[in-house]
Amino acid sequence: MIDLHAHLDLYPDPATTTQECVRRNLFVLSVTTTPSAWSGTAALAKSATRIRTAIGLHPQLAQERQSELGLFQDLLPRSKYVGEIGLDGGPELKSTWDTQCRVFEEILRMCKAVGGRIMTIHSRRAATPVLDALAAGDGAGAAVLHWFSGTRRELQRAVDGGYWFSVGPAMLAGERGRTLTANMPKDRILTESDGPFAQTEGRSLYPWDVVEAERALAQIWNVTEDEARDQLMQNLRALTSIIPQ
Repeated sequence: MIDLHAHLDLYPDPATTTQECVRRNLFVLSVTTTPSAWSGTAALAKSATRIRTAIGLHPQLAQERQSELGLFQDLLPRSKYVGEIGLDGGPELKSTWDTQCRVFEEILRMCKAVGGRIMTIHSRRAATPVLDALAAGDGAGAAVLHWFSGTRRELQRAVDGGYWFSVGPAMLAGERGRTLTANMPKDRILTESDGPFAQTEGRSLYPWDVVEAERALAQIWNVTEDEARDQLMQNLRALTSIIPQ
């Protein structure tokens, strides 16, 4: 199983959650919300060969953590994964929009300067500005649009741009999420949990709950669950081969 977007450090018991991911032999991309969280989060998985830790600066924290951009740049050579980054167009964050854009553009510039990174990207209510920034920052690496919720036109633009997508049980629980997913290229989709933030049936999702996303994808693609899992593994190998170690 593959969880391409989980906040391991933010579970109630991060160490136990990480150990369970290892026991189940999951591939997990452990994302961070600030550069200062990276070292401690990476330490959780220091002996886990299938867990990678991404360097992030979440758009919802861009205003208060913009001073950590220097640390972000210092850490960047230590991981080929970046996230969670992006833009958030929620009305409650309107006052931080200019800072969000500047921080996101600077991160894309940094990624390009080091030869590109695999990036997991937040685009809530901001799909078009995110796609604009990615187009302007061409060369920053492989962009994975996490829990994409844009319009059909924005989705087509993302598909045409060659971007990837990660989908999880919470997204696939709704008709709109399933419809968007059905229109994504089958060979550019990966699964995610977005735990502990994402929930289904009133409980936080854990990385191993991506099995629910595998089942939903099997239905959408009209294949068996084993075939869906094989496709996802092929996709992961293709994604991780884009940026050299």
